[in-house]
Amino acid sequence: MPHLALYTFGVLKSPLVDPGPLTREFYESGETVYRKISRHPGYLGHAEAADGDRGMLFEADWGAWGGFAVPTWYDKGRTVETTALAATLSLWTDLHPAFDAIYTGPHREALNRRYDWFERTEHPNYVCWWVSDGVIPTWQDGVSKLEHLHAHGSAPHAFTFHHSFAPEGTPSRVKGIGPTSDQTH
Repeated sequence: MPHLALYTFGVLKSPLVDPGPLTREFYESGETVYRKISRHPGYLGHAEAADGDRGMLFEADWGAWGGFAVPTWYDKGRTVETTALAATLSLWTDLHPAFDAIYTGPHREALNRRYDWFERTEHPNYVCWWVSDGVIPTWQDGVSKLEHLHAHGSAPHAFTFHHSFAPEGTPSRVKGIGPTSDQTH
């Protein structure tokens, strides 16, 4: 049975190493959100650096998730001192549990605060796609899908929750709460 891959990407207002209150708050919030999401029904796993060091995104060993990659529009730093981004890559059993985990609870609360931490861009901040059972999506897959979504809109191989597709490629609908737009405004 296919699984849902989900890639998220955002450009932070300040580098990850910034000791300021907003950066600390983002990190603390992120830890809480990931603990909750990792216990959510339908969650299968997410990309983690093999050595557990979150500060070395670009040089880290991500194992089966592939080398870390970012969209072409990311124009900030790539060193530990200058990196100003947050990205996730996760695997889910289906659209509905992923949607529920993202648009309820602590993640919903974090989404409500996203503009405190992230820059507003004209680019989508997430993309979904289906992978065959046993396939681990890579960071490069996520980047390619996000860039395709930005250039062409939702399609069966790169879509959003609000313009989603079933594994066989037919349009699908996810009921529930969420934004009215797929873009970060």
